[in-house]
Amino acid sequence: MKNTNTEIKAFFHQSTNTICYVVSDKETKCAAIIDSCLDYDHADGSLDTEHADSVIQYIQTENLKPAWILETHVHADHLSAAPYFKEKFEVPVAIGKNITKVQHTFGVIYNTERGFRKDGSQFDHLFEDGEKFSIGNLNCEYIFTPGHTPACGSYKIEDNIFVGDTLFMHDFGTARCDFPGGDARDLFKSIRRILSYPENTNLWMCHDYLTDNRKNYEWKSTVEKQRKLNPHVKDGINEEEFVKIREEKDSRLGAPKLIVPSIQVNMRAGEMPPPERNGVSYLKVPVKFKEKERT
Repeated sequence: MKNTNTEIKAFFHQSTNTICYVVSDKETKCAAIIDSCLDYDHADGSLDTEHADSVIQYIQTENLKPAWILETHVHADHLSAAPYFKEKFEVPVAIGKNITKVQHTFGVIYNTERGFRKDGSQFDHLFEDGEKFSIGNLNCEYIFTPGHTPACGSYKIEDNIFVGDTLFMHDFGTARCDFPGGDARDLFKSIRRILSYPENTNLWMCHDYLTDNRKNYEWKSTVEKQRKLNPHVKDGINEEEFVKIREEKDSRLGAPKLIVPSIQVNMRAGEMPPPERNGVSYLKVPVKFKEKERT
């Protein structure tokens, strides 16, 4: 039976094409914030909370009581506002337990400070696959959905799944798998797991990008629509075909413009690297020459 007490409010962060959600229980007013966004100007390193403040305004206007700040994964395209919300509402920040794999991988890539912890302890709670939790009276479950990264997860809240970076809208496709630790075969299995839920299950995207045939941003799909229409994973496309599609597309993609700051911040649960002796935090940029093709 469909739960009619679930309220979902989406906040589109246009500069990064990210959707942050506030999911609440109409009866108890308890809520969760999923995949929050901090405004960041890469040109001068300045931070702002305009988008996060619009989320807070909604929460206060609706008299909601946040219980969770949920991250689907370590995002490579925007900075999390989790610490800002945590300070405001004094609630835990949670992510899947495989965050440690990302911390180990990118701790090396960014040559993090000696005291950088790679045990996930920057987060208040690390979910196990299949772990049950609640938002008020809403039944919730963490689903481990690796592929885009080795630590991606999705959140099932009643008859809704917040899919993170697995699926995009049914007219667009799927998430890339070419980051360190990403794997197209894992993503295919994760997506088929999501698509094994009932056809009327609502699927909420973490990102949306326009297509030639669609001029408005959208972020709500269903299992049925994905299985019928998604050009990468609709019924009839097998694992080998998907891997070929995904790897060919990934070979043509450039790095996300905010990948360098995003990963360094988000693997710390949204916190900046510790300040240096002058009191300022810095984000590192690994510098190297491009590899040239041999002739």
